[in-house]
Amino acid sequence: MKASEVRKGHVLMVDGQPCRVTDFQHRTPGNLRAFVQVRMRNLVSGNTFDTRFIATEYVDEARLDTKEFQVLYRDDQGVHVMDAKTYEQYTLTNEIIGDAAPWLEPEIHIQAELLDGQVVGIQLPAAMEYTIVDTSPVMKTATKTASGKPAKLSNGLTIQVPEFLDTGVRVRVDPRTGTYLERAK
Repeated sequence: MKASEVRKGHVLMVDGQPCRVTDFQHRTPGNLRAFVQVRMRNLVSGNTFDTRFIATEYVDEARLDTKEFQVLYRDDQGVHVMDAKTYEQYTLTNEIIGDAAPWLEPEIHIQAELLDGQVVGIQLPAAMEYTIVDTSPVMKTATKTASGKPAKLSNGLTIQVPEFLDTGVRVRVDPRTGTYLERAK
């Protein structure tokens, strides 16, 4: 793929090592050639580095396999998951899980990205349901378009929800962004 098509989350092969793009900027400085400034994390060593590609340069994208895993439990070693088809069990370390750790509860299904049989990343589902366990009281004049208020969910995270929601209500949340979607039906 061309360097101008690189986006956050892509896995590229740089010097024979798989590296995940954590940030990128496409720049066109005045009358100079356009380039892409990329920040990457090496998936083998864990090192983070910056590099620059010419916008028309071709970069190697890593070939990743995806598998569906079911979360079993969490302990000191990491999150234990099971392959949904073969029932093989894996342990995902905190480096692989990253910011997704609070969303990984038992029995949810996630997509895992594998490179040469090793898990290098996970993708959470687009929507998950949680119960609001703590929030401020409902305002009588609250509408859907009004500003939000903080609400603590059953998984311990706090998100912004509309002011008409109360404690005990089940809501749908996008775990990838941590945003409220709608009331659960």
